[in-house]
Amino acid sequence: MQFSAMETLMVALIVLVVGQWLVHRFRILSDLNMPEPVVGGLLATLLVTALQLSGVSLTFDDALKGPAMLFFFGAVGLAADFRLLRQGGWPMVVFAILVIILVFLQDVVGVLMAKLLGLSPFYGLLGGSITMTGGHGTGIAWGEVFSNDFGIGGASELAAASATFGLVFGALLGGPLAMMLIRRYRLQVPAGREDGEYDGAEQPRPIAAASVVRILMLLSIGVVVGTVAEHHAQDWVRLPTFVWVLFVCILLGNLARRLWPVNDATIEMVGNTSLSVFLAITLMSLQLLQLVDLALPMLAMLLVQVALAVSFIVFVTFRVMGRNYDSAVLCAGHCGFAMGATPTAVANIQAVTQHHGPSPLAFIIIPVVGGFIVDIVNATTIQGFVSVLGG
Repeated sequence: MQFSAMETLMVALIVLVVGQWLVHRFRILSDLNMPEPVVGGLLATLLVTALQLSGVSLTFDDALKGPAMLFFFGAVGLAADFRLLRQGGWPMVVFAILVIILVFLQDVVGVLMAKLLGLSPFYGLLGGSITMTGGHGTGIAWGEVFSNDFGIGGASELAAASATFGLVFGALLGGPLAMMLIRRYRLQVPAGREDGEYDGAEQPRPIAAASVVRILMLLSIGVVVGTVAEHHAQDWVRLPTFVWVLFVCILLGNLARRLWPVNDATIEMVGNTSLSVFLAITLMSLQLLQLVDLALPMLAMLLVQVALAVSFIVFVTFRVMGRNYDSAVLCAGHCGFAMGATPTAVANIQAVTQHHGPSPLAFIIIPVVGGFIVDIVNATTIQGFVSVLGG
């Protein structure tokens, strides 16, 4: 059964409503800080998989998934005015260094595991930062390169399955990991923070239709210009389209603030809605049966990668970032994009902060580091490993 784009959107919205109901209905889901889109999306995935096993195939049109993702990252860019970026300060630099170290370790461990298991080291890269940190887009893109340039059979399909594996674990472990750290160390939101997210920030204004139209206009410009920039720059630099959209929207947002008042509540509303739709369509479209086709060596490699990411985040990221409430929230975000994607990371920290209290630092650092720094670092690291292994 083939669903059109509008039918897919309808199902995605139903999935989101079901996820909201489940999280509010079952206390354990709320206690585990499970993101509502993830809960509804994984339930839809299980249902779709069960139907496939019974002989009924469902195919969802992903035409809206890409725009939803780009609108989300565009909204992150619009919200990232230079004042808030400066507030990231030294913690952002330290966190970025930790992210770089983990990306490098993922590829080292992946290559070593591949050699130990008798596989081509390129399979190790596919099971390393390409899919764990890069997600589906980066994985499939590099899978095609490996297939065409190095003769690695089934690289794109394997990348999709590996990214799916990572996305599920990144979504499932982020919230519970932060909850465990918060409870174990009895962490509290700093006193007085509940009164506002940022010192000196404007008080939220009501969301009006005119404000929504202006934000949608800026996002549309950002998506179009970013897409064109990616197309013309692909011969000399390999960066995902959303990175270009993010850069363009950062510039547009800061320019817009000089021309008219920008309602951050509107940006947040549009961005969160886009993120929810993207996650719902992505998760309900996952082909869990692809994991059945993974060879046991690859499955072992992915499990080692999950153990590596969790261990690094708990014993290094949490401790280096201060062993406080903000560092626990950062761990939830780091878990999201170290094994899945930046939207999952943001969904993780949203779930944690909605349950335990605000963390302005996390909402500054995670989108910026996860939105473009990690992709630039990942692309550079992967290219370096490919150059060495390709001889």
